[in-house]
Amino acid sequence: MSQQVRRILIVGGVAAGMKTAARLRRLDPQARITVVDRGQQVSYGACALPYYIEGVVSELDEVRRTPTGVLRDEAFFRKVKGVEVRTGVEATAIDRANKRLRVREVASGRKEELPYDQLVLATGNRPILPPLPGIELEGVVPLKSMEDAAALDRLARAAQNAVIVGGGLIGLEVAEALIKRGLRVTLLEMKDQVLPAALDFGMAALVHRELRRHGVALRLAEPLQRLEGEGGTVRRAVTDRGVYQADLVLMAIGVRPEVGLAREADLEIGPTGAIAVDPTMRTSDPDIFAAGDCAEATDLVSGRKVYVPLGSTANKQGRVAANAIAGRPESFPGVLGSLIVKVFDLTVARTGLSEEDAHLVGDDPVTLVAASPDRAHVFPGARPIVIKLIAERGSRRLLGAQIVGPGVVDKRIDVLATALSFGATVDQLAQLDLTYAPPYSAAMDPLHQAANALRNKLDGLGESFDPVAVEEMRKSGRDFLFLDVRSPAEHAEVRIPGATLLPLGALRERLDELPKERDIVLFCKVSLRGYEALRILQGAGFSRVRYMEGGILGWPFELEIG
Repeated sequence: MSQQVRRILIVGGVAAGMKTAARLRRLDPQARITVVDRGQQVSYGACALPYYIEGVVSELDEVRRTPTGVLRDEAFFRKVKGVEVRTGVEATAIDRANKRLRVREVASGRKEELPYDQLVLATGNRPILPPLPGIELEGVVPLKSMEDAAALDRLARAAQNAVIVGGGLIGLEVAEALIKRGLRVTLLEMKDQVLPAALDFGMAALVHRELRRHGVALRLAEPLQRLEGEGGTVRRAVTDRGVYQADLVLMAIGVRPEVGLAREADLEIGPTGAIAVDPTMRTSDPDIFAAGDCAEATDLVSGRKVYVPLGSTANKQGRVAANAIAGRPESFPGVLGSLIVKVFDLTVARTGLSEEDAHLVGDDPVTLVAASPDRAHVFPGARPIVIKLIAERGSRRLLGAQIVGPGVVDKRIDVLATALSFGATVDQLAQLDLTYAPPYSAAMDPLHQAANALRNKLDGLGESFDPVAVEEMRKSGRDFLFLDVRSPAEHAEVRIPGATLLPLGALRERLDELPKERDIVLFCKVSLRGYEALRILQGAGFSRVRYMEGGILGWPFELEIG
């Protein structure tokens, strides 16, 4: 007797949905797999859309082509994957008792019921569009779909002034894209920093300087109040502090999981507002799975449920769901919130918990900011990176990391994500057997240097302040001696206003000039010499001395040049 062919329905045809379908087909050649999506394009890389706006991606359809140039459309999935894809078809309800999915053709309105044995919800997310006056005006757009990208590109062709609302990933990427297209760009962020969910303030401040250096009018702690238009088209963005000309407005304040279908079917919704799933991506209904931007995940460090919508996570979850449906169950362990973004000449990345996150979940975090060249300084082209490590004081376990700089960031953040995944301590990070050759790294990689500096701090060998703490001391009028121990030539090129120059080579000879009863904060270019100066002063009986982490390279505030 022949085995019954299973009917598998997938709602959503972008990252998680198409990954589930493709993996399922490889595992089960006989299953009848159908994907429905209310849009007209499927299997596209939404993360590439800002680069189409910039012009790096020359044609919009490139975001849905295979590496060999084949268009991933309905015909491709039917002929190559053996998967039926129905675009322009919206799922409207789930009849769990009879295992049927109700759908409606968007163009014709024709309704239909599709039977299933297993159902996968890959419904993704929807952009947050707050109910502000003027939000409905022509020229106000999000950036989620290929249609959105086409609309934004069309608007940019005729625009001179753009306002971007939101300083997250999409906002920063599109700000760069529009600046490079010659537009005047104002970026409004309601928090006091960009990437507020990803970076601590000091690291974000390095990004602020880069945005301003390239002409972005950055308006922090300034939420949008309303949009004004003429003839139905947007012309101005208004806050409580200013009015900004706008021929286009990008709304990029975030997304919410698309869970309406699941909620109406009485599936469990988790504390994050996304669909609750077990480690195999199964929902509260054993025959319904959820994956991608509609599903919640577990934070690997804190153990909390989190909502972190990323294409990388969606693809991994889609594979796990397919394996479970095919009888080869595996667990999706969770996420670290690892992300990376290009902001003009900087690469910005993070993984694990931020310092603020660590405090919120009850850890006792110790942090360290370190700056280093990304390769041996003798090799041409060395560029700096600034690393922030967060560890738990008692266990010395790594909790998170952030890296910002024009140098090579991606391989370092991936090493740190790997270390976090396996519960590494800062001591283990310091001893990792990483590769070394002058074109790629110093003999002690920047990760080694940062880990050793944090070990010194944990061991009481290097008391320090991060740059944000030093700036707060300056602003509050606290009395301390801010001592620059670089060379006179370095000081002549760039310096922190108000700091006193005393080169390291002259420090031992001039100890009697320094006040032991006064707080002293030392720094240099990266603060390696700052740490050496601290040890010299401690050895000479100075007790009120600290060094500033990260040095000049890690200082995100005002600098004097020349």
